Amino acid sequence: MTVPGIGPIISSAMVAAIGTGDVFSKGRDFGAWLGLVPKQISTGDRTILGKISRRGNRYLRVLFVQAAWVVLVRIKDWERYGLKSWIEAAKRRLHHNVLAIALANKLARIAWAVLAKGRAFELTRTDDAGVRPA
Repeated sequence: MTVPGIGPIISSAMVAAIGTGDVFSKGRDFGAWLGLVPKQISTGDRTILGKISRRGNRYLRVLFVQAAWVVLVRIKDWERYGLKSWIEAAKRRLHHNVLAIALANKLARIAWAVLAKGRAFELTRTDDAGVRPA
């Protein structure tokens, strides 16, 4: 529940769906299982990205998308969670609905890391990159 936008409902649904997160080797696999990544069509040297795949647990995917919308609406909290630079850069190049799905994927990956490592979400500061979510 320390991840931005994630409360008791999402955290309990996530634990009910994947347990301790040992099923997935990395957060990218969890995001793909939820269906928060685009379908990929590859032929030869071309890779075409389509719409989101919508596979996996529909209830959990909807909850993460709603959490992303909550984070996007609360502009004042972006800096506190270290998401300000990422959201502002993505906002310039993505449609607001695509941005919500991308942020939902990011939140799902962060939530998986928090669950798998058994630690709370904390913001770590680095010298070169400024602020980076842990």
